[in-house]
Amino acid sequence: MRIIGIDPGLARVGYGVIEIENEKKTLLDCGVIETAKENKEEDRLYEIFKDLNELINHWNPNLAAVEKFFFYRSSTTISVVQARGVIMMVLASKKISISEYSPAQIKLTIAGSGKASKGEVLDGVMNALELKKAPKPDDSADALAIALTKLNEEGFN
Repeated sequence: MRIIGIDPGLARVGYGVIEIENEKKTLLDCGVIETAKENKEEDRLYEIFKDLNELINHWNPNLAAVEKFFFYRSSTTISVVQARGVIMMVLASKKISISEYSPAQIKLTIAGSGKASKGEVLDGVMNALELKKAPKPDDSADALAIALTKLNEEGFN
């Protein structure tokens, strides 16, 4: 079984693909889809659409996990919501089952506390996937934490 975790954003969409076979979790890929801030918003959204489609077609995940968005009073709120809509549309168009998790749920699952620090979550990701080096950038590590939260929900601790 393969799962893709996604940390939504307009400037950077973090992603992480994990395979589980015979109870062993293996990191297949992680990184970010980056869009240039000097580009028009519609072009940035299309870039996310195109690049995420390519990732999905390449890795063919069975499940997807996406971080839930909480509204903050910020100028980026609408842009992030639009990017998240593009992400959800791509996943739905591929008939991939989508689960959503709040940041607190992810932190609780990965680090044992809903108020865990980024460092504690990163340690949990590295331990769960037996990684020697931290995934970079942070958005990709966050996406892996999101994917691991779904795997935990599926019974793969």
